[in-house]
Amino acid sequence: MPALALAQASGDSLVIRVTEGQASDNSAAVLASEPVSRLASDPAVSLSRMGGRGLEPVVRGQSQERVDVLLDGIRVEGACPNRMDPPTSRLSSALAPALEVRTNNRTLRWGPIAGGQVIATTAEPRFNDGVTTGQVTLGGSDNGSGKLVNAAAAVGSEAAWLRLSGGYDEANDYEDGDGNKVRSAYENAEGRADAAWTAETGFFIKAMVSRQEESDVKYAGSGMDAPQTDTDIYRMEIGSPVAKGEWSLLAWQADVDHIMDNFSLRPAGMMKMQTNSITETRGLRFTLDQSPNSVTDWAVGADLEANDWDATLFNVSNPMPMTVSLMWPGVERERAGLFAEGFRRVARDIKVGAGLRYDRVEMNATKADDVASMGMTPAILYQSAYGTADVDVEDNNVSGFVSGEWRLPQNQALTLIGSRSVRSPSVTERYLARNTMGDSWIGNPDLDTEKHYKLELALSGSKNQWSWKPVVWVDQVDDFVLRYKETQAQCGKANGCTRYKNIDARLLGVEAMIGWTDGTWSSSSALASVRGENRDDNKALPQIPPVQFVQTLGWQAMGHSIEAEWQLARRQDRIDPQSGLDAGVSPGYGVFNLSGSHPLMEYLTFNWALNNLFDNTWAPHVSRANTDPFNPDAIRVNEPGRTLRAALTARW
Repeated sequence: MPALALAQASGDSLVIRVTEGQASDNSAAVLASEPVSRLASDPAVSLSRMGGRGLEPVVRGQSQERVDVLLDGIRVEGACPNRMDPPTSRLSSALAPALEVRTNNRTLRWGPIAGGQVIATTAEPRFNDGVTTGQVTLGGSDNGSGKLVNAAAAVGSEAAWLRLSGGYDEANDYEDGDGNKVRSAYENAEGRADAAWTAETGFFIKAMVSRQEESDVKYAGSGMDAPQTDTDIYRMEIGSPVAKGEWSLLAWQADVDHIMDNFSLRPAGMMKMQTNSITETRGLRFTLDQSPNSVTDWAVGADLEANDWDATLFNVSNPMPMTVSLMWPGVERERAGLFAEGFRRVARDIKVGAGLRYDRVEMNATKADDVASMGMTPAILYQSAYGTADVDVEDNNVSGFVSGEWRLPQNQALTLIGSRSVRSPSVTERYLARNTMGDSWIGNPDLDTEKHYKLELALSGSKNQWSWKPVVWVDQVDDFVLRYKETQAQCGKANGCTRYKNIDARLLGVEAMIGWTDGTWSSSSALASVRGENRDDNKALPQIPPVQFVQTLGWQAMGHSIEAEWQLARRQDRIDPQSGLDAGVSPGYGVFNLSGSHPLMEYLTFNWALNNLFDNTWAPHVSRANTDPFNPDAIRVNEPGRTLRAALTARW
């Protein structure tokens, strides 16, 4: 974190570009089955847990559809209506991508930022004058008996290369700090092939194909588990220098097949229920970057994206399955976007930027009139819940930003960013159509788009061995999409009904980081606080993390490194119990972690981590409510108790 603050204070970059080739130096990267877990060291990011996999990032109090996840520039959607498979679960653990969290519109090439963006960048292979390079990692953990093996090997040169990578990891149910089992077992396997070629003229071609198979994934925070989720991703990019910059054209396809049920991995209830769901994504993005002189950068681009979602809930108690609900009734979404942005240094110590983006979004539910159980169609459910049966939606979203940076004495920089980001409601928010005897969960096709008006002020700097960065920000949201629950008296269902509506909301927060290093020892302190307000009802927004603080102390010498980390959070009592998202008031906690990395010989490294050293029982406020009937005392899905992880990595 001190190094990051120093880079932000002294960097000369005028425009944000895709930075493929960056490597992640986080020694814990090889120990994590899910790369997104490394973001837990940032107090502005919380991770919502439902089980052993599928951690959902919450950025500045906003999550799910408000946080975009980009894998090497492409967007992959999940296939589970209950978000067992958020996009972050697609990140490769074999290649440990570098992760960056963006919270404001400093560029619009990947779309406007409503809550945040998680940018995952996979490093290209480095050959160091050889013709082959690669790595193999073997590791495990004691809590849950986890095992992992990852490998990658590349052949070629900087101009042309081919790389194959793959991995497998599995774990049983882990124990929390009280020794209680938490439903969290899983198996995950992945394989990937990517290649690149660059001509002497600078023209390049990059291609990638990957396959991920998750199986027997248990969830303590859900009434169902996921016996199988398969993901296929294809990516191709071409580009070339032109004039005083470059152009690129990126195309991708991502297909996810998901099955969840309540009987394969747990004792079956009175009825066996199974949901089969799929999502298919196709995308195309063109970008032109130019730097006509030393003080000006500009970029323009266009992108197209088409998504198809389909999810059906079946009662499979009898030999002939019965359709209960068309949860995603054949939803189609098409998006077309245009953007233009520019950055200019108007004086030696002042640079400014601005950008504008237009997105045309069309959505439709092609099976809205198909009949499910009890003679109900999705259109009838929408009409009953909201008084509308019109499922054809057209959104015209205009987003933009202005930014300014002033370099101050003593290597400091003051940055001010104002932005407008427009988000179309998601497929779940608009079209979900689950209806059973005990409850219902119905989306609202009549929802308006969310409009986020953000203002952020940051001061970053460094002097001698110190670095710092305080930030204040506010996000005024018009037509915020609020999920809420109706009671049995309101909707006639014994377990209540989940609904959606638009409200006006406001989020505001402060963040601060201060770091110190002398090259051998280093320390950082980071604090984040966010407050979310439902301005229509004058109450708290749901799923807002409490004040969080992270303190680290590190030592490194001769390739060895050891780090101690203390994560703290205060009690959170500002909740929205009517949302159905907050599991209740959460207590504060403090968790102490240790980790280290040690070279054993020229090509062999030993990494270790001792998480939750004092075996505390704890859970982030934003984690799912625990629905495991065998652990009735747990309010949320608890994190693992004391866990020792270790791995050996060979690199050549």
